[in-house]
Amino acid sequence: MTGVRAGLCSITFRSLDVATIIDLAVSAGLDGIEWGADVHVPVGDGRHAADVARRSADAGLSCPSYGSYVMAGQTPNADVVEVLETAMELGTTSVRIWAPFGTGPDAPAGDRAIIADGIREATDLAAQRDLAVSLEFHPGTLTGTAASTLDLLAAVDRPNLFTYWQPDPSLDDASALEELAAVHQRLSHLHVFSWGTGFHDRKPLATGTGIWERALGEAGGPSPWTRGGRDRYAFLEYVQDDDPTNLCGDAATLRAWLGVEEPADA
Repeated sequence: MTGVRAGLCSITFRSLDVATIIDLAVSAGLDGIEWGADVHVPVGDGRHAADVARRSADAGLSCPSYGSYVMAGQTPNADVVEVLETAMELGTTSVRIWAPFGTGPDAPAGDRAIIADGIREATDLAAQRDLAVSLEFHPGTLTGTAASTLDLLAAVDRPNLFTYWQPDPSLDDASALEELAAVHQRLSHLHVFSWGTGFHDRKPLATGTGIWERALGEAGGPSPWTRGGRDRYAFLEYVQDDDPTNLCGDAATLRAWLGVEEPADA
């Protein structure tokens, strides 16, 4: 047992509606859903967010994270507040935000400072609502490497600021795992997938055994995130061919790695 729970990113199936995604998550034996702000839980529609929260809970699913597209240093604070208010209606504990695309780890100090200021403002607004903020850990952004992410976390210096982790497909497994180890003390959740050489080269999750069995084991254990009473989730993100019928196989693989029994009706 790793202490990590199994979940799903709703953006894995952007073309499907909320009810279908809930049904898929339940049938796959998952514990929660990171609802995306772009399609399934639009920003500013509090009534819909509350309805999604209710329907998720009725199905036995948690809503551990709101996957927003706040771009730190670019998204106005008024829009950030709207995101946070929607997250509260969703009943989540954490909002995922981005360091914008196009500003990588080698960015000039001035660009880094603008993004850090944006993260600090968003994180302070979140703290007023008892919410945590998690940074998307993603190539092509200021959080594209562990070193750059740690520098950003230190510059912002807020106790409710954390980071996601996902492997950079351009790295070998050992190097990617070193990145995970570096950010572990500020880790909230993980995005889980198995890719080949590019974004659309998606493979069955089982082909990623070499990295994910170790990554999930190393992601377990106490940290500031879990000591705050929060669960850590491994969210399945993308499946082969974007085909919903491939979710159950990937979920079974993830659950096996986490040491979780199959659903009784599987």
